[in-house]
Amino acid sequence: MGRLAGKIAVITGAATGIGAATAKVFAYEGATVIFADVKEREVRETVEAIQSEGGKAESFQLDVSSEESVKFFASELKKKYGTIDVLFNNAGVDEQGGKVHEYPVELFDRIIAVDLRGTFLCSKYLIPLMLEKGGSIINNASMSGQAADHDRSGYNAAKGGIINFTKGMAIDYARHGIRVNSLSPGTIETPLIDELVGSRQDEMGAKFREANKWVTPLGRLGRPNEMATVALFLASDDSSYVTGEDITADGGIMAYTWPGKMLVEEEEWKKGTK
Repeated sequence: MGRLAGKIAVITGAATGIGAATAKVFAYEGATVIFADVKEREVRETVEAIQSEGGKAESFQLDVSSEESVKFFASELKKKYGTIDVLFNNAGVDEQGGKVHEYPVELFDRIIAVDLRGTFLCSKYLIPLMLEKGGSIINNASMSGQAADHDRSGYNAAKGGIINFTKGMAIDYARHGIRVNSLSPGTIETPLIDELVGSRQDEMGAKFREANKWVTPLGRLGRPNEMATVALFLASDDSSYVTGEDITADGGIMAYTWPGKMLVEEEEWKKGTK
């Protein structure tokens, strides 16, 4: 406890899932956590939960894809706090869109606007609050930015862009004392996964989770808190010599070239799943 004591941390997309879990971890470690999300009710509930346990947190409604919204948010932070220490660009959307020739242009534009443009806008307007004393920026990417998903080219493009954008920012701001890294989660149990494939209680959702036991070496989906602790490492001084990196936390999926044993020797592999 106390690894972020006295620091001000901004988390976008903080209402649920990885964002909410990270906010709780950051608050427990002593940070004042600024929640920024379009979902007012869910954010308020998490803020109140943190405050009830003695943590420091407040919320702002923010559309990361809107330049005006982000500029206003940055000006409010400057007036109230003057500076920030941590920025976790976590906000993102995803949806299966079909093959490229069938992919809806409006869906592609929306995913790029929230995931990639949102990361750019929040970085652009909040970095000035970090220039004086440095800090840490974490961009939420995905293993989907390292390899491709079926029928999700918009998401692949956005997350791949975030990974390389991270490297560019790391070079640009290293001499300002600002470290910039990306976090690439695998498949994590979040409301977004429920929206994409169904919950544990749904037939398709249950099938999806069972299938993931076969393709994930650790044999299960990840938990939001497991991503939050990686974000904590990147936000804290424990990672003081780490910048320009993409940290993959995917249960081992990106470690293999093809799932041969999982497919050919089904029963033997299945014995090792949880």
